[in-house]
Amino acid sequence: MDTPLSMLTQCRLFQGLSPETLEREVLPWGRLRDYERQAVLVAPGDRVDWFAVVLRGKTQILQIFSDGTTSLMDLLGAGYTVGTDLICTRSRRSPYYAAAAAPLQILRFPAALLLEPGELSGETREVLWRNLLTILSDGNLRKHYRLAILAQRGLRDRVLVYLTMQAERRGTQTFRIPFSREELAAFLCVNRSALSHELSRMEAEGLIRFRKNEFTLLSAGRGRSTWSTAE
Repeated sequence: MDTPLSMLTQCRLFQGLSPETLEREVLPWGRLRDYERQAVLVAPGDRVDWFAVVLRGKTQILQIFSDGTTSLMDLLGAGYTVGTDLICTRSRRSPYYAAAAAPLQILRFPAALLLEPGELSGETREVLWRNLLTILSDGNLRKHYRLAILAQRGLRDRVLVYLTMQAERRGTQTFRIPFSREELAAFLCVNRSALSHELSRMEAEGLIRFRKNEFTLLSAGRGRSTWSTAE
């Protein structure tokens, strides 16, 4: 089983730091937290004075509307960070829910570790800020591509644009997506049963093949998405 230290070495925020530096300067600040499935880490309006590394499980970033519908904005698995976008805002108030998609374990750190000088050596802090800037920039790109998907009027168009983006990003026409069917429907802002029906129709028409979350794109659809390397 991966240890917290080994997971930190795989986390993009800490890339470029040696295990010795992580163990000496960073790990002592961390506190393990465990959450059951569907537990809420952050709710809209919460002030967030921490960030965390996902050690096990996945965190959903969600908007839940007054009629009960849910929009899945992001899905953060092991090695990803939660809360880094919030602690860099003026208010540090969350506009979204962060919830456990499955039994979840995180290693949580105070925001001061990143934001206040003197808590880390100057060299370590410089590495973290450079990595943080990349993470936040990639997060903005992911939001841009999702908006491009949601701008498509039809369900099939949304599916094709999303799948084309995934194929381009991975450089192959056969790939796995990170979402369950329910999560994909929430990400595309469509009804789950309608999505399942449309996927079956697309397969029957020779556009795609799929089994659970593995897809083969047989037709590139309309236009290319020019998906970047943002993670």
